[in-house]
Amino acid sequence: MTGPSKTLLAAAMAALSLSASPAAFAQDATVKVGLIGGITGPIESLMPPITNAAKLAVSQVNEAGGIGKNGAKVEMVIGDDGCIDAARASDAADRQVNSEKVAGIVGAMCSGATIAAANAAAIPAGVVMVSPASTSPAVTALNDKDLVFRTAPSDAYQGEVLARVVKRNGINEVAVTYVNNDYGTGFAQSFKTAFEADGGKVLVSEPHEDGKADYRAEIGSLASSGAPALVVLAYVDGSGGRIVAQARETGDFSTFVGGDGMVGAALTNLGGGDEKLILTRPGGAAAAGAANFAEAAKAANLDSAATYASTSYDAAFVLMLALEKTGGSREGLSAALRDVASAPGEVILPGEWKKAKALIGEGKDVNYEGASGSIEFDDKGDVPGSYDEVTVKDGKIVVVGPAE
Repeated sequence: MTGPSKTLLAAAMAALSLSASPAAFAQDATVKVGLIGGITGPIESLMPPITNAAKLAVSQVNEAGGIGKNGAKVEMVIGDDGCIDAARASDAADRQVNSEKVAGIVGAMCSGATIAAANAAAIPAGVVMVSPASTSPAVTALNDKDLVFRTAPSDAYQGEVLARVVKRNGINEVAVTYVNNDYGTGFAQSFKTAFEADGGKVLVSEPHEDGKADYRAEIGSLASSGAPALVVLAYVDGSGGRIVAQARETGDFSTFVGGDGMVGAALTNLGGGDEKLILTRPGGAAAAGAANFAEAAKAANLDSAATYASTSYDAAFVLMLALEKTGGSREGLSAALRDVASAPGEVILPGEWKKAKALIGEGKDVNYEGASGSIEFDDKGDVPGSYDEVTVKDGKIVVVGPAE
């Protein structure tokens, strides 16, 4: 190409370069953050507050200055993994990582989904995931290149807590049924080890498959052990809820024990008032940031006490703090996440985005103290956490007290 055509092309390219300068792009820039969870499937009733808590964190950040020097807005990209479908989780992560180009991911929720999404897409691409709800010990064992974190504590600890709660309620013998996946298997083993170490007896422990319409044969097998209580380590919108409902119908059990996967809105529809429900879930009532979160959640018409609402908020907020430190980039996000979540540093509570943004801009350290508790990630990306004992009373999920 020569002559006038070349001259015109050069002028056009120069004009395009000026109009597409970094400053011009920055005015309209967005930072995409993914959220992957079981929007449908066996934790469907748990997901609305989980999703809305993450959205609350995003709205606070956008209203208080966005991310980076130019105030890029955060856009949340939501993917549905169905909770128990590894292929679907992998596809959701692939779309977010490679098509949507998210900077980081809140999720997944179910442990198997987190493991599948991480291995299929996030780890190969170097994308950080922060799960608010994946509690299987198998997540700890991931070879994740320091990319997979969680704001909910591991079931390696929840099993011990649930065992103590069961003993405290005067129950010394149980039958256990658990969903046959990473969540159920790890939880059941942790509970059995702790319960028997404390003098309890697990008379029978049997896996079951999610998605069946009828569990009466499994319930009959469990009831034949003579156990006075049934421990159900599964999901309330899936096998767990169905097992409790059918066990009540058959009259085989009237005392039910469960963990976090059973504490969803559908739980209030399972009982008739004559059964005893003993459950545990991560709790943050005593957390430094609990009051801030509760106030913001109330204004947003969100139940701050909903299962995994506080951990979801924390996962989103701490991820965005790390993105503020990297300027919205995936690069260096893992190290930045540890920096903003750990002491030393100026304490940042939920909603304090302007304060955090100013400090990070000045090159100062911050230490996020969350709605669910202290977010101090260990070398595996796990947090210590605390638990509540909960039950259903007058058709509502209520907190009995700390599950110590």
